Amino acid sequence: MSKWAAALTAYAGLAGAAGVALAASGAHGGGIAALTSAAHFLIMHAAAALGIVAIAARSERPCILLAGAGVLLVGVTLFSGDLAARSFLGDRLFPMAAPIGGTTMILGWLVVVAGGIREFFVART
Repeated sequence: MSKWAAALTAYAGLAGAAGVALAASGAHGGGIAALTSAAHFLIMHAAAALGIVAIAARSERPCILLAGAGVLLVGVTLFSGDLAARSFLGDRLFPMAAPIGGTTMILGWLVVVAGGIREFFVART
């Protein structure tokens, strides 16, 4: 496993753990609805990033796929971090953090599409 793949795996693990913690906090801390959304996004994107890293590990040129996983994780961190900050701190992470995070997640998924298309055309049969 490359160092990038290992780092992304650890990052995904942290995102998943944060998602479970936010879900528990939302369930036991007065039912803060925003925490549930943040938790779902974190858990879903953590699992997706792990899957993308696993696929990249079988690729001869994994860079695009690994980049897509990294962009997804940065995006979900911004998006969910902003929702959590609003819930716990009563203020946003920084102006436009959630929309920037959401847009970054979309971009990450499009990078994964590009990586998949590349794999389709260069994969050995």
